[in-house]
Amino acid sequence: MRTKLFILLLIFIAFPQMADAQCAMCRAVVESEADGKTAEGINNGIVYLMAIPYILVGGLFYFVYKKMRG
Repeated sequence: MRTKLFILLLIFIAFPQMADAQCAMCRAVVESEADGKTAEGINNGIVYLMAIPYILVGGLFYFVYKKMRG
């Protein structure tokens, strides 16, 4: 299993254009904008979508830690 994961990681490093996963509609909108406001909005949305699960899991671990400790 580790070997397959390592090979997959090497493929993504060797061929970064394969890892460029963006839908055609999003790419077209971002490339057509000249001022970059849309690209900034999409990037902010990605950060928010990425951060929320980490915050929720971190909060859950915090409460479990407090419950087990005291």
